[in-house]
Amino acid sequence: MPFCAANGLSLYYELDGVGDRLLFISGTGQDLRRQPRLTEGPLFGAFQLLQYDQRGLGQSDVPDGPYTMADYGDDAAALLDAVGWEDCLVLGVSFGGMVAQELTIRHPARVRRLVLACTSSGGSGGASYPLHDLLGADPAQSLQQRFEIMDTRWDASWREANPDMAQMISEGFQRFGEGGAGSDGPKGLTLQLEARRHHDTTDRLDQIRCPTFVCGGRYDGIAPPTNSEFLARAIPGARLELFDGGHIFFLQDSAAFPAMLGFLRASSEHQPDAR
Repeated sequence: MPFCAANGLSLYYELDGVGDRLLFISGTGQDLRRQPRLTEGPLFGAFQLLQYDQRGLGQSDVPDGPYTMADYGDDAAALLDAVGWEDCLVLGVSFGGMVAQELTIRHPARVRRLVLACTSSGGSGGASYPLHDLLGADPAQSLQQRFEIMDTRWDASWREANPDMAQMISEGFQRFGEGGAGSDGPKGLTLQLEARRHHDTTDRLDQIRCPTFVCGGRYDGIAPPTNSEFLARAIPGARLELFDGGHIFFLQDSAAFPAMLGFLRASSEHQPDAR
């Protein structure tokens, strides 16, 4: 099984495909054993795709805490070292977008092109919803609240008028819902949420100099559109696009993934394929 030593711990990773090198950094509580994956489908066939279980989750080590966002960024850089990638494209989704910010700021030479999806800078630029507050809450109440922040349109009348979209959100929550389903246990998730709580790149975003595409959903209650707008203003030359959906806009709006991956593929015009 593909494990590597990275930044003092064992990380589980998977490397597949042929093409330009793409590191995918997933959201809160994600685990590569969960199926189906967000990275499945023909659009990813243009890349050599590297994805991994972050510290504390899945099949990776669960070191003692506390964890910091700098730790997560350095883990990603160490993973690139372990697989022999000098640089790559990076797609970070939600918490993964926070990690991607740290990776790019702390190790700028490693990232050629960056997509930040449904994420936040923290600090004065706007924090994502405090998911740590939902730990230990009444399960039924917590589930309802999670649906409401996944898509701010979520209420009985909207669900009745949009049954297909409501079903997509419900299924999407089971696959990619923020908050930890799929983690190996409470320790790693709790430590991740605590690091997430202190995420703040506000005063360092101007250090991101690679081409950057910031994107999100117009009805996202976890990473609101204003947070994406701030990121795009603060990162020099960043492009911004909002799509028709909530926190899983990439499933709700069929234009989203082609736009995100098309932005990344633009680099292949100037870089040879990695094989």
